[in-house]
Amino acid sequence: MNKKKMIRLTALVGVATATGVVAEANQAHAATTTTTETTNQTTNASVESTQAAVDAAQNAFDTAQTSVDNAQANVTSASNNVTSASATLSSAIANKEAATSENIASATSAVSSQAVVVASASQAVSEQAGVVSAAASVQASAQAEATSASASLSSSSANVASATSAQAAEVQSSDVINMSVAYITALKNYLANPSSANAAALQEVAKGTDYVKELQQKFKSDASLDVVVDPSDPTVQEALSVYAVNLINHLRNQYGLTTAFGASANANVAAIDFVKKYYDDEDWNIFGTTGKGHNKNGLDAYANQLNTSIAEDAGSGLTTWVNGKATMATTTLHNLLYAVYSDIATMLFDDGGTNNWSHAQSIFEDGTILGTGGFNNVYLGVAFDKYGYAHYELYNATEGNQLGNNAYSLDVQTTAQTLLTNAQATLASAKASLQRMTTNLMVAKAAVVTAQDQLAALENSSASDLVAVTKARTQLASAETSYQTALATYKQKEGALKKAGDNLAAAQASLEAAQATLATAKAKLAELEETVANLTNADQLLAAAQAAYEQAVANLTTATGNLGAAQVDLAKAESQLALAEDAAEQAKVRAAIAAQVDQQLNGSTANDRQSAGQGATSLKTNGRALTATVATASAAKQKQGANQGRLPQTGNDDQEASTMALVGLGMLGMATGLYGYKKKKLTK
Repeated sequence: MNKKKMIRLTALVGVATATGVVAEANQAHAATTTTTETTNQTTNASVESTQAAVDAAQNAFDTAQTSVDNAQANVTSASNNVTSASATLSSAIANKEAATSENIASATSAVSSQAVVVASASQAVSEQAGVVSAAASVQASAQAEATSASASLSSSSANVASATSAQAAEVQSSDVINMSVAYITALKNYLANPSSANAAALQEVAKGTDYVKELQQKFKSDASLDVVVDPSDPTVQEALSVYAVNLINHLRNQYGLTTAFGASANANVAAIDFVKKYYDDEDWNIFGTTGKGHNKNGLDAYANQLNTSIAEDAGSGLTTWVNGKATMATTTLHNLLYAVYSDIATMLFDDGGTNNWSHAQSIFEDGTILGTGGFNNVYLGVAFDKYGYAHYELYNATEGNQLGNNAYSLDVQTTAQTLLTNAQATLASAKASLQRMTTNLMVAKAAVVTAQDQLAALENSSASDLVAVTKARTQLASAETSYQTALATYKQKEGALKKAGDNLAAAQASLEAAQATLATAKAKLAELEETVANLTNADQLLAAAQAAYEQAVANLTTATGNLGAAQVDLAKAESQLALAEDAAEQAKVRAAIAAQVDQQLNGSTANDRQSAGQGATSLKTNGRALTATVATASAAKQKQGANQGRLPQTGNDDQEASTMALVGLGMLGMATGLYGYKKKKLTK
């Protein structure tokens, strides 16, 4: 027999028992009237009391639920804080591992070097701004007087040599080559271990010929560079070597090196001498269909002659990068600079295969080049052989060989500033000269008009004075000659003004480039300073991160504990609410039964009242006994609910049994009343 059937059987027995009790009660109704009224009052009071308990339990449950929600939110927040603190701690640990004395010293040195660069760039911007301001003022005045002048650059041919260095600096200020972090990492891995796997990885990120072509498209094309020059001219040599060294030093800085290459007139003279002696004079074609490669015997001989270390890189120069349109006799400054730019790009990104990235290695090694020691003060000389190939000679400069003497300034603004200053003076002079020539022109033109008028008057004169006519013709010819001379001079000065305007525009571009260089230098300085600060304060940063992490973990533990406690309180409040609602339902049932019994008793006969009076004690006693049984069942249900966590939901059958037992008191042969009553279920 299952539990539910046993409960209902108990309820039937209760009905039978209650029927007898009610029968006795009917016989004693008169004697027990007062007792019944008192019982009804007590029952009603119990209903009100238990309902108040239900309301209080509901409030306690709502409060506990709010506490659980708040505790859960605190746990979530604390968990997020632990995650954030863990990431900060990992970063601090990595920073601590990098905070070696060598790294701190290196970073500090880099900050000092970059501070010098920033100061120099800042000074260049200040000076260039002043020069541009002055040139702009002069240009404004001159431009008003030269409005009708046509463009002509022929008069500026004498200034080409002095302008080439500045023009090359302008190209350098915008032509740079940037390397990705992936490429730098792959190159370092390969140079440390030139395995086939590392070579393949390097080739993958370098991107080869395609990337070189992409870089070539970024080369600054300037029409002012399309001037035929002699590659061996000292001024052109300076422009080439400064351009190449600035490109290389920019790359070395990206690579993480603090040492820089230099450029000097002595290194350039040595490069030209070496290439002439061991390539041109010996008809040594380094490339081509019958290319012989590097002249190693010549390198050894020249190194012994200078008593120093020499390394050589070579590129296809004019023969490839300018599409065959250039020859050594007709090459331009643009072609030479473009060849240098393209050669260096190829050495970086398309140097695999048989070259084994040796050219890239020569650019980035510090203290050695291609495995050869003695390169701790590298100066670069650039020369083109008679075939059009470019040679980059790397010398170790010492006091003995003096290859570092007559060094060139690598400040990209210095030469441009000098040119602009000269252009300003030329512009002012041209303005004054133009004013004079304009006045002379007007005077000459007026003289021509006067002479023409005089001649016309003489020719029409009846006197026909031939002497006077001859004299007038002579004066006319002289006036026309003066006019033509003044006109020619005017056009010449007009061209000078145009050139001065062009130089002003170039100076403005140089200023903008200087400002960009300064901004980049400042950003780099800030980055380096932050690195030094992180490395220097690595211990404090790590300690702070560790403490923050531990505190976050402790906060999470506390929040988790608070959540558990709140959940326990919620379970208790839920159980108490269920018990209070059960008690309220039972009180309502008892009140209904009492009312039913009172109705039955009031309908009995007088004899019944007498019998009920005689059995009043028994009724009261039996009523208390039955009430005690109900309380015991409820207590058992509470114990069962404590084990199951949710008393009200699991106690319906017991409640039905208790209700049925009480309903039996009011049956007395009636098929109506409260038999179908069901208790309210907890819905929280």
